[in-house]
Amino acid sequence: MLLARATEDKLASLYRAGMIKGGVFLGKGQEALSTASAIFLRKGDIFGPLIRDQAGRLAFGDTVLDTFRTYLGSAQGPMRGRDGNIHRGRPREGYYAMISHLGAMVPVVAGGLYARRLRGETGVVGVTSIGDGGTSTGAFHEGINLAAVERLPLVVVIANNQYAYSTPNNRQFACGDLLDKAAGYGIAGYKCDGTDPAACLETLHMAVQSAREGNGPQMVVATLLRLVGHGEHDDAGYVDASLRKANVGRDCLEVGANQLAENGLARPEDIAAWTKEAQAEVEAALNKAQREKGPDPSAEEWCAISTARLIDGHSGAEEE
Repeated sequence: MLLARATEDKLASLYRAGMIKGGVFLGKGQEALSTASAIFLRKGDIFGPLIRDQAGRLAFGDTVLDTFRTYLGSAQGPMRGRDGNIHRGRPREGYYAMISHLGAMVPVVAGGLYARRLRGETGVVGVTSIGDGGTSTGAFHEGINLAAVERLPLVVVIANNQYAYSTPNNRQFACGDLLDKAAGYGIAGYKCDGTDPAACLETLHMAVQSAREGNGPQMVVATLLRLVGHGEHDDAGYVDASLRKANVGRDCLEVGANQLAENGLARPEDIAAWTKEAQAEVEAALNKAQREKGPDPSAEEWCAISTARLIDGHSGAEEE
């Protein structure tokens, strides 16, 4: 969580300095939920992150260096400097590159799990995240419906951050609680306080374990608030000020620090030291990524990144 916050604070600074092309979408306030979404996954599982899942990406094994390489267009990055800032992944390792279209990762991860089943693989879990706004899309419905019918080990994590961009909950869905949707699809559902790291860990552990044990899709609805705008271009002036003062507006990092202190697991000076370590790692990764070159169009055969030989360093020799 601290490393994700330090990484995103630096990304915000780079964006404001005009050093990043394209958008920057931060997960400030969602680190507890995002980390918990990925930390219980194992090698061979699938993780399909959303735009605010920097913490989950790191928990699943992504590196700060690859984060800056992607944002700065380094040819050494996982997308070879070709694609947008957040569409990075390593498909062969179950780390799917994010699709921007809302809801699209739900059917993609469900399809990935179905493919694993056809290959005879067992014990695999797939986790993907979505916001409250994305639950209104057709892709969300189709993906969960397929997973429910096929009893796929899919965990869908819904971050109810109160606004679908600038549209508040009461203009986004008519059901009393997003968790009601789980019953509609005939799948298990859990609700938790997304600002509470301990609650997020406990809830996601139950959901992932249940999916791994063959109990079909699981839905987790976490209540929280975006502590920044939809993107760095957005000042979030539409957010109700009372929400920021309410429990839902708590910073999960501060809640986590208090939980560690209350349980005698860390002192404030420990948190301060870990924060400095995270900031130093971020600075080192940024310095390295800034020295790397972008792709050279005169030396490469430009084509879609989906071309087999460009994926994860695959040579493609066997296809030729």
